[in-house]
Amino acid sequence: MVGRFVGGMGRAAAMLFGRRSYDDLLGYWTSVTEPNPFTEVLVNSPKYVASRQGGARLDHPNSTLLAGEAAGTVARLKGEVDGVIRVLGSGELVRSLHAAGLVEEYILLVHPIVLGSGTRLFGEGERADLALREAITTTTGVLIARYRVK
Repeated sequence: MVGRFVGGMGRAAAMLFGRRSYDDLLGYWTSVTEPNPFTEVLVNSPKYVASRQGGARLDHPNSTLLAGEAAGTVARLKGEVDGVIRVLGSGELVRSLHAAGLVEEYILLVHPIVLGSGTRLFGEGERADLALREAITTTTGVLIARYRVK
């Protein structure tokens, strides 16, 4: 069942990252030597990186910089890409896209730990009305839930 979500990641027309998540995720997964379902998808998929800095260097193949404010650059990208654009991680980016009404669906991974503090997905006072479309629990207890924005 989890493969369905990984497969969905690979069927996306493109992936969208904030600058830090791009460096962290691709930096990690491209250094893993054990076979896994993520590295090939991450490396081979078209990747767009939202950054306020125009001269940011992108070290991984199939990567395009979206320089400027994310709401505007991503709105244009949605008009150019035929299909689903997946955002991985990138909390600050997701919050700005949510505020601009550019998010249609969330896939949230809920891990069975309680931290007591941390960064919230949605800012104080923000509201997100979501409808659950699908949920599975992994063998490690992680809940993977797919929500459509109402």
